[in-house]
Amino acid sequence: MQRIPEPELMDDDAQARAYANADFSEAHQFYVRLFGDTFPRKRTKVTVLDLGCGTGDVTIRFAKANPGYTFHAVDGSAAMLRYANEAVKEHRGLSGRIRFIEGFIPGAPIPDRSYDVILSNNFLHHLHQPQVLWQTITQFSRAETLVFVTDLFRPQTRAEAAAIVEKYAAGEPEILRRDFLNSLLAAFTPSEVEEQLKEARLNHLCVKIISDRHLAVLGEMS
Repeated sequence: MQRIPEPELMDDDAQARAYANADFSEAHQFYVRLFGDTFPRKRTKVTVLDLGCGTGDVTIRFAKANPGYTFHAVDGSAAMLRYANEAVKEHRGLSGRIRFIEGFIPGAPIPDRSYDVILSNNFLHHLHQPQVLWQTITQFSRAETLVFVTDLFRPQTRAEAAAIVEKYAAGEPEILRRDFLNSLLAAFTPSEVEEQLKEARLNHLCVKIISDRHLAVLGEMS
């Protein structure tokens, strides 16, 4: 099945509100556990760049699990970031460790020249030019920067994509079901991601399938 790109930006308030109110706790907490299992060595005073943070749920979960981490979390949607800023206020002590930044990559006003960790969760499939993500990771990393990118991967058929939506989002609002299907159709296959990494000269990073619908790009910059 050929990839069907979707709009890069989720800037509608109703759409952002639906994502802010949805329960993604199982998948999002799984990312946090996987990060800890992949990179078990604990570091202190870690700076993190989070690309495509959306409503901030993943960022907040990473911050709660890693008290020594501070985050610059970037997204192009003002609507999403309004809900992200509201969400972080509900978690005592996190507002001083998480800064949400509105901007597109490339070109977003990212404050630091490099980071200890670069995260990106469910962002790659939105990009019409995926090299934008890998180039940004290269630009803002240094030796030993940890890279942790997760995303959906595209099923072989539209029928398989529809079955995944039915399995995991049967009770969700129609706007989320629609977006989930569109995201699956817009996602890249593991082999396509491997080709992207090769083109970006990041093929030392590892592509792993981590669920029946998610993949991860993991590794340490050299």
